Amino acid sequence: MEGQPMITYHELREISAEKARELVRKVLTKQGGDVSKTARILNISRPTVRRARDGVLEDNSRRPHHSPSKTASHFEELIVREARRTGFRYRRLSGYLQRKLSLKFQEDTVKAILRRNSVKKKTRRTANARRRPLYDYEALMPFQEMQLDTKHILDKDALPPEVYAHIQNNHLPLFEWNIIDVATRIRFTAYSHELSSVFATMFLTIVLLWLRAHNVRGSIRIRLDNGTEFCGASQRKLDQFNTYLSWFDATLHPIPPGAKHLQAIVENSHRADDECFLIIHAERCQSTAQFLMKAQQWQDTWNCYRPSYGIAMHGLTPQEKLKASHSGIHEHVIQFPVLLMEYVLKLLGTFTASLKLLKTGKYVPTKCPSMEDTTNLFFYTLPRPPLFFIFLLSVFTIHSKIEIIMKTFRGATAITVRCKSDRESSSCKDGRYSFPSGILTRDIIE
Repeated sequence: MEGQPMITYHELREISAEKARELVRKVLTKQGGDVSKTARILNISRPTVRRARDGVLEDNSRRPHHSPSKTASHFEELIVREARRTGFRYRRLSGYLQRKLSLKFQEDTVKAILRRNSVKKKTRRTANARRRPLYDYEALMPFQEMQLDTKHILDKDALPPEVYAHIQNNHLPLFEWNIIDVATRIRFTAYSHELSSVFATMFLTIVLLWLRAHNVRGSIRIRLDNGTEFCGASQRKLDQFNTYLSWFDATLHPIPPGAKHLQAIVENSHRADDECFLIIHAERCQSTAQFLMKAQQWQDTWNCYRPSYGIAMHGLTPQEKLKASHSGIHEHVIQFPVLLMEYVLKLLGTFTASLKLLKTGKYVPTKCPSMEDTTNLFFYTLPRPPLFFIFLLSVFTIHSKIEIIMKTFRGATAITVRCKSDRESSSCKDGRYSFPSGILTRDIIE
């Protein structure tokens, strides 16, 4: 029809190759078989006209006749089958196959196989079908944002019935306390036989003291749910918690009710606990001490050897991610001891009230000439250091290769915690650390 723009050959070619070649044949017939004139009219080359005249309408296959480096068909079937079973994409699937089956495939190879076999990516139920990350992961510094949660081990849902029965019959811990760093996925764990806000306060205190002892200097923002062991949706309890935690420059930020997706990182770690730790190792533990030992080994595996494929992790382990951040945080921070809160309570009592003495302490980065070979972590000046505080620091001294220097001057006590040099840090034998009163016994791989 006149007045309507005519579609060109090249535009029609993008829509349908068959229709474009039919157009070439029609124009060629109108021009009496003149190849050159047809090519000028359609603004194409003469070989293209001859291809449309002499060949088939469909495109020929571009597949090479011989592919010596192509992945074997049985491996390709395995990759496609595991991708559909697990729902993993190419990066996570590549690491999964290497860990589980000792089969190493490049990420690009797995990506091409999934695309060739039309294995679709799982869609997210959002209005615009785009991802909505919880944080700006690339800009986060280690231990700037953390997530805190508890796990009821006997939830009667994730584990086999015989595992639940074994845990109950052997009186193993029933609750797991987890706090995980968003930037590096480093996490710290404790266990207890019951839930209590006292245990919550003690666990947070020990974790924050541990972080400050390892050169974590920035503000710490902790996201948590509205469980009764924390604030329980009470603004008064939240204000009390935040007033207390302000001594450590930390704040709690509860999520709205029902918004569990805001705790996705720590909730996903609970699934890993079920699949990789509790299902396998819980039945092998006949006592709480054995359970704590296995839990310590699982935490070490998580922090040091298990790669993470979350946003901005790029398949690195938490330890590798911490080193890659160049944050100045001492790497021994990942060697946090797994605790049983009842043991800590029995040993120290509800020690949090004694921390009021620390409120008068002053945080001063020191540069002592006699300590040039070491890195000072923090410095407190106290009118009288509480006994429990010295105990906690002594535990950290044995465990993380740091030492305490105490000096008294004009009635005040200066406590300096610093990293030992390599020649001074041989405080363990055969990779085993022993703590007083059975708090834990730790096996690690040095």
